[in-house]
Amino acid sequence: MKISIISFITAALATFALTATGSPPTAIADPAVEAAAARIELQGAVNVRDIGGYRTYDGAKVKSGKAIRADSLDKLTPADVQKLGSLNLKAAIDLRTPAEVQFSGPDKLPAGVQQVSRPIDDTGLFQQMLQAIQSRDPQRQEELLGNGRAEEIMAGVYRSFFNTDSLAKFGQTIKDLAATDKATLYHCTAGKDRTGWVTYVVLRAVGVPEQTARQDYLLSNQFRAAADAKLREDVKRAGLMQNPDLLIPLQEVRDAYLETAVDKLEADYGDFGKFLTQGLGLDGRTILQLRKNLVG
Repeated sequence: MKISIISFITAALATFALTATGSPPTAIADPAVEAAAARIELQGAVNVRDIGGYRTYDGAKVKSGKAIRADSLDKLTPADVQKLGSLNLKAAIDLRTPAEVQFSGPDKLPAGVQQVSRPIDDTGLFQQMLQAIQSRDPQRQEELLGNGRAEEIMAGVYRSFFNTDSLAKFGQTIKDLAATDKATLYHCTAGKDRTGWVTYVVLRAVGVPEQTARQDYLLSNQFRAAADAKLREDVKRAGLMQNPDLLIPLQEVRDAYLETAVDKLEADYGDFGKFLTQGLGLDGRTILQLRKNLVG
């Protein structure tokens, strides 16, 4: 592809259902939930948040400084790395696939922070979208993404969270959050789908109301909107797509996407509790430990 590497990277990142949209998001989180979310301002990442601050059903509060959700850390500045160094991080769990890491680069982390590679399958979406955008073919892009096909792709991604390998890796990530004596950070590329699902499950597991956990998931639309508006403009300016609006369903988080996963959870396991134990492999002791570690 005869464009600059910066434009190419911009295009690629815009494809993997891992950037938010420059247009108004489909769903906007409740202002009260947004106020509770502790955003960590960095120059090289836009969707980094401490999930502490939310209230549980019994009135307790999720602790700050324990679990941090994020987007990719490969573009952090030295000042960003220094700021992360002040968060008492024990580990950073990278949920990106090898193709994503190879394309964008490894995490930039403070010295002493354990780097954990735990790739969650993307159902081939990254390569598929790269090929479509590289083609610069409006008809091919329309055939792939138009008329509800992009939404179908995203539904497939969320259903894939329940394959055996993904369940094991999501479960291990939650076990890590239960066991750490410091802060654990976990992320994918845009911090919205794989990271959003982990966070939704963790918040519900420790007793945060479902609607609050759902609203936290939807916050990615707001936190990513400004940065990704520019990405969308760059895709069009580079001549990669005549109609970058085709990417909108891939760029957003939506209630419908989360509901796809929740419906799959209920169909496979019957209820959330059985999903934690039978699906994610969490025993009662680990679930109690998770709440003790994250709530107080």
